[in-house]
Amino acid sequence: MSLPLFFLPDYDETIQHIELNEETSRHIVQVLRMKKDEELQLTNGKGALLNAIITDDHKKRTKVVVQKVQNFPLPTRKVSIAVSPLKNTNRFEWMLEKITEIGAGEIIPLICHRTEKQKLRMDRLHGIVTSALLQSHQVWLPQLYEPIPFQQLIENAKHQQKFIAHCIEDAKTSLADAVNSAVNSQIILIGPEGDFTSNEIGQALSHHFTPVTLGENRLRTETAAVVATTLLKIC
Repeated sequence: MSLPLFFLPDYDETIQHIELNEETSRHIVQVLRMKKDEELQLTNGKGALLNAIITDDHKKRTKVVVQKVQNFPLPTRKVSIAVSPLKNTNRFEWMLEKITEIGAGEIIPLICHRTEKQKLRMDRLHGIVTSALLQSHQVWLPQLYEPIPFQQLIENAKHQQKFIAHCIEDAKTSLADAVNSAVNSQIILIGPEGDFTSNEIGQALSHHFTPVTLGENRLRTETAAVVATTLLKIC
């Protein structure tokens, strides 16, 4: 059974004895009922994985001593998901959780012509992404961007493969067939409820985005983002 994993954003590799913050301490002592001399793991979300032992099980200031440190390299393939925020906040947050668990490297809220909700609580979203990282026992936290206008993104995306998934009946390639696992950076655009406009699709194509389909069924935005992330990670 794997050890419980906690987030340590300000990890200093020169310090062996660490006092954890109140939120983490409460979770360790009051929720998980962990005691002195029990072992746990910590990550800074930047590739470090620490094995540590509790030396003081105080519910507000738990202290641990680091026993072992492993540093994992950044994945060689960067998978970026640019997806429109949703009017339903719960659905958007669920999507963030799932694409983080699957292994998205970048998550970009994309403001499109038909995007209804353009202001996001970024502090809350960062917390959801962090929790999903710990739940899935990963050590590289995805980069979560502030919302970016559609035009700005397509003009500045430098990824080696660039895709746009849309629902307009037109010539499109299956994403599963289009993915080249040999390249090290890929991005896919997922539109809002109501899809991208024909003008947005045309602009993306003019900036060398490949139109793709995610399958035969018409998917909700959040489902499309989960399917796209999965295909980019496994193909």
